Amino acid sequence: MEGNYVDLPVCDEGGREMTKRQFLFSLRDRLEELPPQEVEERLNFYSEMIDDRMEEGLSEEEAVASVGTVDRVAAQILEETPPEKRKSFPKRKLKPWEITLLVLGSPLWVSLLIGAAAVAVSLYAAGWAVIVSLWAVFASLIGCALGGVIGGIVAASLSGAAGAALIGAGILCAGLAILMFLGCQAATKGICLLTKMVFTKRGAAK
Repeated sequence: MEGNYVDLPVCDEGGREMTKRQFLFSLRDRLEELPPQEVEERLNFYSEMIDDRMEEGLSEEEAVASVGTVDRVAAQILEETPPEKRKSFPKRKLKPWEITLLVLGSPLWVSLLIGAAAVAVSLYAAGWAVIVSLWAVFASLIGCALGGVIGGIVAASLSGAAGAALIGAGILCAGLAILMFLGCQAATKGICLLTKMVFTKRGAAK
């Protein structure tokens, strides 16, 4: 891998050669995923290396350039560091222009978030409203079944045909009530499972 690098003067964003302070500051920024103690040890090491080369007669900029570019040094350090010493989710500081965009765009994305949350809550409430309606239909069928059978028995004393018709209607409603019960049970289990999944994910996110 060493042969793939081309040594160039170490410069800052303005094209000027870096001082020791600028080099160490940039290196610290690129090593933010390492533990603080590890970062300090690395910075002290390269600080002493630059000081030694300055004592040998090099200027500050020449001593910094002889160490290598910031990106190359940082890549080498990260490559040598065991994965378990690195942070799982390195935090990157927001740049000024990113903060500005977030502030200026906040009315838009906040409105979108509120709208999305409102839609989600509405869909969730609508789901439970459907479940309640299904159970209401089931209760109505049970009532019709009981009413039909009881009414048919009473009506049979007056008219056999009317009584038979009412009893038949009651039995039909009872059959539909059984099917409706199975459907209501499945729908209720489904939305309860969905609710559990949503709250489980929220708990895991916290």
